[in-house]
Amino acid sequence: MAAQGRGSAAGGNMAVVVGLVLLLCVLLQASVAESAVFNVGDRGGWSFNTNSWPAGKRFKVGDVLVFKYDATAHDVVAVSAAGYKACAKPASGAKVYKSGADRVTLARGTNYFICSVPGHCQSGMKIAVTAA
Repeated sequence: MAAQGRGSAAGGNMAVVVGLVLLLCVLLQASVAESAVFNVGDRGGWSFNTNSWPAGKRFKVGDVLVFKYDATAHDVVAVSAAGYKACAKPASGAKVYKSGADRVTLARGTNYFICSVPGHCQSGMKIAVTAA
């Protein structure tokens, strides 16, 4: 009879472990579900005069920006505030996206993006997105 008692306790411990694993899965799923996906430029995509697109939108850390564009004509470059203001791609170390369907997860603070094709950033192909 003593063996049955121990077996029941072991079964109970296993149930607790399984319960904790399920709870963890639910919590992780809830965190992922809170992230939003935004298509930069909406239907027009990543294009000229996109710089006003973020106005009125609320972004959170972990939200995803989707840049859709003609990869033969444009790119997306993550830059600093100075690079954004000057429409200048850093000489090295910048993250450059070139697929035409890039997904970028927002970090806390202001995230800056430009098109580095000459003249495009100056024509409004840049955005500054602040994630809280």
